[in-house]
Amino acid sequence: MSSLTITETSLPNAFHLRAQRHFDRRGFFYEAFRSDDLSEAIGYPFRMGQFHYSISCRDTIRGIHGTLLPPGQAKLVTCVRGEILDVAVDLRTGSPTFGRYEVFHQQAGQGTALYLSDGIGHAFQALTDDTCVTFVCSEAYQHGTMLEINPLDPELGIPWKLSGEPVMSAKDAAAPTLSAAAAAGLLPHYRSTLAHYERLNDL
Repeated sequence: MSSLTITETSLPNAFHLRAQRHFDRRGFFYEAFRSDDLSEAIGYPFRMGQFHYSISCRDTIRGIHGTLLPPGQAKLVTCVRGEILDVAVDLRTGSPTFGRYEVFHQQAGQGTALYLSDGIGHAFQALTDDTCVTFVCSEAYQHGTMLEINPLDPELGIPWKLSGEPVMSAKDAAAPTLSAAAAAGLLPHYRSTLAHYERLNDL
């Protein structure tokens, strides 16, 4: 029996994972991920195409990032050192939750993770120095396919917990707002992402 609980968030196709930790005098152990459990929850087979991680100083904001379809790049996000404010944003035009976000707190060792299907944007803020975040991605990154939305978009109004000025890449700081990206036709459509999920289920 799995000790991993996977719950769909208020954003369709975004999932929160929580593992049961097992303690003894050595410390603790938990199953952070099972491909069979995750595949059952999301409705199509999960596969790993790329693994990467980031190390960030306090008040770093990375994102909001998504990927164009095709190829897409779903991701499983886990904080393995420090703490983060983890944010999922629905970037799919035509979605019943388009433009909405949900915020999660992740702290290393708590047994939590966030799975984001294609079409769900991701951003996080490092709440501590030397914060490390891992990403298990369904596809290898392909140059020119990343979609960026400004994390400080006032229309989104994400409640970052900054202690000072945000530390951001020049590319993220110059990214368009969600409404500007939608007007320019840069965002995936909800129907296209649903069709993409169906194709994944047929693989």
